[in-house]
Amino acid sequence: MEDGKPVWAPHPTDGFQLGAIVDIGADTLTIEPLNQKGKTFLAPISQVFPAEDDVCKYVDDNCSLMYLNEATLLNNVRVRYNKDLIYTYVANILIAVNPYYDIPKLYGPDSIKSYQGKSLGTLPPHVYAIADKAYRDMKVLRMSQSIIVSGESGAGKTENTKFVLRYLTTTYGSGQDIDERIVEANPLLEAFGNAKTVRNNNSSRFGKFVEIHFNEKDAVVGGFVSHYLLEKSRICMQSKDERNYHIFYRLCAGASDDLKKKLHLDSPDSFRYLNRGCTRYFANKDSDKQIMQNRKSLEHIKLGALKDPLLDDQSDFNRMCVAMKKIGLNDTEKLDLFRVVSGVLHLGNIDFEETGSSSGGCVLKNQSGQTLQYCAYLLGLDQDDLRVSLTTRVMLTTAGGAKGTVIKVPLKVEQANNARDALAKAVYSRLFDHVVKRVNQCFPFETSSNFIGVLDIAGFEYFEHNSFEQFCINYCNEKLQQFFNERILKEEQELYQKEGLGVNEVHYVDNQDCIDLVEAKLVGVLDILDEENRLPQPSDQHFTLAVHSKHKDHFRLTVPRKSKLAIHRNLRDDEGFIIRHFAGAVCYGTTRFVEKNNDALHMSLESLVCESKDKFVRELFENSTTTKDSKLKAGKLSFISVGNKFKTQLNLLLEKLRSTGSSFIRCVKPNLKMVSHQFEGALILSQLQCSGMVSVLDLMQGGFPSRAPFHELYNMYKQYMPDKLTRLNPRLFCKALFKALGLNDNDFKFGLTRVFFRPGKFAEFDQIMKSDPDHLAELLKKVNTWLLCSLWKKVQWCSLSVIKLRNKMSYRALACIKIQKTVRMWLCKKKHKPRIDGMIKVRNLKKHMERFNEVVNGLKERKQEMAKQVQDLAASIDALLAKIKVCGRVGRTQRL
Repeated sequence: MEDGKPVWAPHPTDGFQLGAIVDIGADTLTIEPLNQKGKTFLAPISQVFPAEDDVCKYVDDNCSLMYLNEATLLNNVRVRYNKDLIYTYVANILIAVNPYYDIPKLYGPDSIKSYQGKSLGTLPPHVYAIADKAYRDMKVLRMSQSIIVSGESGAGKTENTKFVLRYLTTTYGSGQDIDERIVEANPLLEAFGNAKTVRNNNSSRFGKFVEIHFNEKDAVVGGFVSHYLLEKSRICMQSKDERNYHIFYRLCAGASDDLKKKLHLDSPDSFRYLNRGCTRYFANKDSDKQIMQNRKSLEHIKLGALKDPLLDDQSDFNRMCVAMKKIGLNDTEKLDLFRVVSGVLHLGNIDFEETGSSSGGCVLKNQSGQTLQYCAYLLGLDQDDLRVSLTTRVMLTTAGGAKGTVIKVPLKVEQANNARDALAKAVYSRLFDHVVKRVNQCFPFETSSNFIGVLDIAGFEYFEHNSFEQFCINYCNEKLQQFFNERILKEEQELYQKEGLGVNEVHYVDNQDCIDLVEAKLVGVLDILDEENRLPQPSDQHFTLAVHSKHKDHFRLTVPRKSKLAIHRNLRDDEGFIIRHFAGAVCYGTTRFVEKNNDALHMSLESLVCESKDKFVRELFENSTTTKDSKLKAGKLSFISVGNKFKTQLNLLLEKLRSTGSSFIRCVKPNLKMVSHQFEGALILSQLQCSGMVSVLDLMQGGFPSRAPFHELYNMYKQYMPDKLTRLNPRLFCKALFKALGLNDNDFKFGLTRVFFRPGKFAEFDQIMKSDPDHLAELLKKVNTWLLCSLWKKVQWCSLSVIKLRNKMSYRALACIKIQKTVRMWLCKKKHKPRIDGMIKVRNLKKHMERFNEVVNGLKERKQEMAKQVQDLAASIDALLAKIKVCGRVGRTQRL
């Protein structure tokens, strides 16, 4: 950051604001906003970023900017959004901002046609470009592909998923009606699986992975939909400003008079499962007039219709009926679906009251008799059997009397309400399973070579009150974020190291510890919850205390009283827990966790629906696990873990994703009001950070997001080249092309097996290669010139190498002689050193003999005897000297 240059500094609502540095502290900078002269504020150095010279500049790929940081990313997205350019690249990742209105010609047939076969980056950013890239990668690599569409609720995931499917089926369809069926399946799935929430008018309350399958000729042959975790609690209860699933309101608003009479329908506020939430229809000015007054709720009449450019309950009902016909559902099947939906609504209106007798229990209220009759008729049940099953529970004795004796246990009002709601959830969830199954049957395929899968699943969620559904959704997003980190960041860096590019390592937060907290065996939250469900008297409080007990020192988990929000601090330790997710801390209230984790019905209710007189209802429960095992689990409520079922599905999904190539679309919600042309910078910045885009920027700043193996480039462009060049090996062929084009060495790097490009440079290279023939002729001349220069340089290099080799051989010969000489000297010294040391010692001893003679001459007694001994000693010394000189090696015993 240079003096006088503008910088981006943090701002509480806009994310970042332009300013100038006026003072530098130890850890902070004093910033003066450019639009508020004279005012200053402190900002941490780590949160202040350099700005582009032209802050109004916008680019298709954020990596093309001079400065790659989160502030320039946010500004580029902002400027583009204000110009209705809702798509932006960060390398090969697409950021999609929800515009909340239809942008003219953005998704039309001409737009689809223009993106067909075009390399990523040659045209403006678009969801179609990602779809086409996935198709071309599948075709070239012969490998299935996945497109992961992620983002918050209301960010536009479902719409972008539909555009991907429309592009693939329109562009690469086989011309049969199967292409149209795949697209038409979406309105049906949305009707039964989407709902209005406070954050999104068309929120998917389930996750789906839609596979488009292709044959060996790369044409569409069929599809398959996998679905995950339908939000069943919404069927019975919604927040004040939220609605139940769209199908309920569309049926009330759009059903013909005959159908309405047959299903005994009324306005939404006359049904318990709808009237505790928002009961208004989605409608425009014209369609609102077409809905009869007796079908509207009091809330709708008072406040008017809900407005959304993409939603209209009456029109959407008609559109759904057309879609049903196109995917092969006949009138009987349609009526079956509507009948069960109506049956669920009437089931919710059944009320209970205490009997007042000593036996306890409850009975139906008098005014619920008609409702019971409607419900039994629509679901094909016996009216009396339904009454008994809702107010009592059948148990089989296993001890104390005749084994297998049937006992009817009366239920209290609260238990009966729970039983009624459990039946409603079970019926609707199995109906949804049937809808998905029926959708899959409408585009079958015998075999396929590869597929392109599009994942649309709820994004990270956090509300004032978060329950089991948010817990599962956020666990799923933890796993997907880890996959994103592995695929984009970790594997990218490992590839750079493997190919020897020498790119600096980028650090990111590893969320494996959070995933282990949820799914680890025995001590994970899901396993603790399952263990609680298996207890004779499970409770949410006992489960919550067990979680805190087993993870009291875990960094990711803490008690509610440590929350920043007062509403969460009011929760007791046994009423919830806080988990620190990758996107932020979320407080989960554990009330009804145990209930929501059990997907099983009481045996009496299960048996009731399995013996329905209606074939359609009976078939919904045919494959039920609890039906098969009810006799084995007599006397107790069977248990099917929702959490572990979801975990298994999620791990299978991740396995599938890891076996495919991947592309990412990060959807962004521009504002909380869900209106067009309103950009809330801080909200969007938080979403970009949570989605890992800032980490990607750090990597791309020194990275190479586009790459191609040498043999692929060779196969791709050899058709444009003469035989002389195609005879070259792929690596030399690529080097010749790059040198001839005069590409900047900083724009690409050669690895061991492939060439890597800086952001946007591969598109430039591709455009040059596919340009006009005159340019290619000029290119060929350059290639020939480069080859000649290259060959001449090789000759020079070989000559220099031979000279160097000769000099090295001479040097090594002299060095060998010197080494030999030194070694011989050392060996000789080692061999004769004991003899030399011995001779030196013996000669020193001989010098002392003169002193011995002097001493002997001075003796008065025994002089002659002593003189003889001295002479003998002198003779021995002389003999030893002679022996040392003659002997080649002196032993240890011979040394002095």
